[in-house]
Amino acid sequence: MRLLPTPLRILCVFLILCCCAPAQSEISIQPPAGGLGFITRPYRAGSVPAIRLENSSRFDSLIRAGNLYLTAQDVVALAIENNIDVEIQRYGPLLAKQILLRAQGGGALRSVGLPVAAGPQSVSLQGISANTTSNLSAGNGVSSGGGIVTQLGPPIPTFDPTILGIASFAHSSIPQSNVVATGVPTLVSSTRSYQAQYVQNWDFGLNAQLTYASRYTKVNSPDYSLNPFTSGFVDLLLTQNLLYGRGRAVAGRNIRVQKNNVKISDLEFQRQVINTVSAALNLYWDLVSFDEDVRSRRREVGTAQQLLEDNKKLVQFGTAAPIEITRAESQLYAGQQDLVTAETNLLQQETVLKNALSRNGVAAAGLASVHIIPLDKIQVPDKEEVRPLEDLIQEALSKRTEMAEARLNLESNQMNLVGIKNELKPTLQAFTELTNNGLIGQITGTPFATGGFGDLLSEIARRNFPNYSAGISLNIPLRNRAAQADYATSMLELRQNELNLRKNINQIRVDVQNALIGLQQARARHEAAVKSRVLQEQTLAGDQKRYRLGAVVSFQVVQDQRDLASAQSAEVQSMANYTHARIALDQALGSTLEVNRISIDEAMKGRISQTSTLPADLPKEERP
Repeated sequence: MRLLPTPLRILCVFLILCCCAPAQSEISIQPPAGGLGFITRPYRAGSVPAIRLENSSRFDSLIRAGNLYLTAQDVVALAIENNIDVEIQRYGPLLAKQILLRAQGGGALRSVGLPVAAGPQSVSLQGISANTTSNLSAGNGVSSGGGIVTQLGPPIPTFDPTILGIASFAHSSIPQSNVVATGVPTLVSSTRSYQAQYVQNWDFGLNAQLTYASRYTKVNSPDYSLNPFTSGFVDLLLTQNLLYGRGRAVAGRNIRVQKNNVKISDLEFQRQVINTVSAALNLYWDLVSFDEDVRSRRREVGTAQQLLEDNKKLVQFGTAAPIEITRAESQLYAGQQDLVTAETNLLQQETVLKNALSRNGVAAAGLASVHIIPLDKIQVPDKEEVRPLEDLIQEALSKRTEMAEARLNLESNQMNLVGIKNELKPTLQAFTELTNNGLIGQITGTPFATGGFGDLLSEIARRNFPNYSAGISLNIPLRNRAAQADYATSMLELRQNELNLRKNINQIRVDVQNALIGLQQARARHEAAVKSRVLQEQTLAGDQKRYRLGAVVSFQVVQDQRDLASAQSAEVQSMANYTHARIALDQALGSTLEVNRISIDEAMKGRISQTSTLPADLPKEERP
């Protein structure tokens, strides 16, 4: 085979990579594009890629012949990659970093982002407590206000330096009432003025202004010694706050607060992943239990159908009364009603789960008609590893994201309090000003007064005509009620937040203890349900044998069938209860990510590295 030339091979590889590249764009802020590079970049707007609405390719790898085969781990991966609530929170850290950039420039903090969503609920829980973990009031970070950008305490200066440039040109003709003063009846002047200024503020309270100005003047009067002439100066003004507005803790408080908010945004994303994964797993295990319930109801209908056929034969042979056919038909129709209810729950649960795992919900291409077939079965371990309650509580206090958020918010409130307290102080500023002047013009015999523009700059640089000034400025507010009220209000709010932190600690103890009790009770309920189902199976088998021998009437067999169906349903429900209790305990301990082997970095990118593979012998399910 003849190979393609090297350039063509490279082109083919490039085209293949482009075709295989994901259609979704990353969540980011694209830097502004344009000419002159870094010079114009601060004055151009960046762009944010459009929202991602395509599902991950994992869906395609799990669909076979109109069925979506799922394990619990696949559900976790699909929820992280495609759930819209998780996608919304992926913007949170990026938003927080932009507000940090704003704070570093001296801007007030903004409230941005959306709260953490609780996650979808199952169609019918029927006694399942899917959320024993409380919604703690950790907050979304400390800001300067809600939708309105406000700032308490001394105003924070702009930390981005500014450059001012002014150029002006003027021509004037002024009639003179006294020609002796100017020597001409009409004074005609032409001026050209230039000014440049650089302003810089620092977070410790220093302000610097460096100003250069020059003015060229030409008049028609013979009485001017210099004509035309150019004057100019370079002026440096330094102002330092000594009380009000002094110190990095005051002027830089927004930067430190927003750095905490950036950490909180990461924790909020982590909390959203925990909520979404827990909700998706609850949906999946409910689907498994609904699927098992459908199987149980089908067996119930099959048994009732068999009883009806047997009764018809007995009536035909004259060994049973016709009423036995009516009883068997009644049991059959009752079982069919239970089957329809179970199938309805299963179909509706499929819809809820598909909506939670897809960016476009059930509207995704072909997803509405796809049936979900769970590959995992609910497993209740023979023994439960029980750790001391106090150890579990300490683990929850160290791992729960709500606790970390509450502590960061309390720390941010204390940072803001420093600035608010500083507002009580009077304004005391020290300032100094240094000015170098220069003057040139067309005249001879006068030192430093002849030459061109370069001579003007030389005069200024040599400081031939310097000015000096320094002083202090004191401004004392009388009564100062607004500042006192602000500080007292902030202190009261701080005490409330400290109590709220203690309330969260107490609630976490309750959450862990209740979740542990729920797990123990769910296990006990499952063990009792298993024993009840086994006994009902034995009872039905014995009564069926006795019925064939004529020892009991068919009514007893019908009643046994109903009892067995109820026992089987209770067993399935108890298994679902156990999974929900296990998930709730993981949430209460803050160990959901660890238990499900979730990398928060992969979750942030929306791409789970673990691949999904299907077994060679896929189950074939008959669906309603």
